[in-house]
Amino acid sequence: MKGVSMGQTAQRDALLSRRLDLVAQISALTAEAQRLNQKLAGSQMDVLRLELEIGRSGTTEQLVRDLHEAEANAAAIRRAGTACEQRIVAAEDDLGEVDRGLAENGN
Repeated sequence: MKGVSMGQTAQRDALLSRRLDLVAQISALTAEAQRLNQKLAGSQMDVLRLELEIGRSGTTEQLVRDLHEAEANAAAIRRAGTACEQRIVAAEDDLGEVDRGLAENGN
């Protein structure tokens, strides 16, 4: 290439490879976040179902235990979703750095 040294070409290639890896990572994390959102919706439906059952038939030891378990499950899914969102933000930040490096490199 005219006006571009071999070092610049290697640097650009490394940045492009890193960018491709980050885009794939963001895509996978976004899919994971969607899966967690769907799982959370199902867990929240379980909580609502159990609350309705308790409201209809009164509290039993088993219903209370099931409700606490469903609430704990929903909380765990929320925490996993938050962690996933944080990983997405970090990967997007890394992608921004790579894009700035490509822009500085003239590509």
